[in-house]
Amino acid sequence: MSQIRHTAVAPTSTQSRGGGDTIDRHRHDDHQLIYVSSGVLAITTEHGSWIAANDRALWIPANIWHEHRFYGQSRFHTVGFPARGRPLLPDTGRPTVIAVDALVRELLIARSAAALPPAEVRHIDAVLHDRLRRVRAEPVALPAARDRRLAEACALVEGDLRTPRTLARLAARVHTGERTLSRLFRDEFGMTYPQWRTRARLFTAMVLLAEGAGVTDTAHACGWATTSAFVHTFAQAAGVTPGAYRAGVRTSPDA
Repeated sequence: MSQIRHTAVAPTSTQSRGGGDTIDRHRHDDHQLIYVSSGVLAITTEHGSWIAANDRALWIPANIWHEHRFYGQSRFHTVGFPARGRPLLPDTGRPTVIAVDALVRELLIARSAAALPPAEVRHIDAVLHDRLRRVRAEPVALPAARDRRLAEACALVEGDLRTPRTLARLAARVHTGERTLSRLFRDEFGMTYPQWRTRARLFTAMVLLAEGAGVTDTAHACGWATTSAFVHTFAQAAGVTPGAYRAGVRTSPDA
């Protein structure tokens, strides 16, 4: 594991970032809310990896290390909140993905602006707290494997999503039994192997679309046999079609 940089205060700021930019592994004593109003951000923590785009943001509790990689030209907003204060979200000890509607988007952009008067900060935080209790979302996340065999199996699949692998074949590659590997997926991830593989394909598809790949090329790269099957699965998970998602994350906001 690379060295974890410690920055006590989680910054509140807005930055422009290019595709391929990274922020190295670090942690804060504060909570932090992370949002990209354009582009796509992959966020990795000790608990797994998440995708943040303009329809969702990620809450990082205090003292959890995290690192970032940007895909596509991105507008990056972060808001820090003291750990001793009133938390915006219930304290689960893990990152939480929240849906971002039009109002929450504008609140996050406004809150991450420079040098706001204290009274305005308090007003925005109060409204954010009320809104975030209502706008949760299922994350497109990849949990981190603890067991070595499971980690190796996941790396094999993620390294070549075009090639379908049966659980039996995958188990043989990592020198374990099919039943054992199936149990590891259920116990560690709370999902079956096919469910996890679909999640991995969706995760990669979001990244490729943000980088400008076409819908058909993305479908093939992520192992879907037909574009229509990819569109259906993506729309069910993300709430928008791949084409609409691609257009949305690549649109530069006014902020």
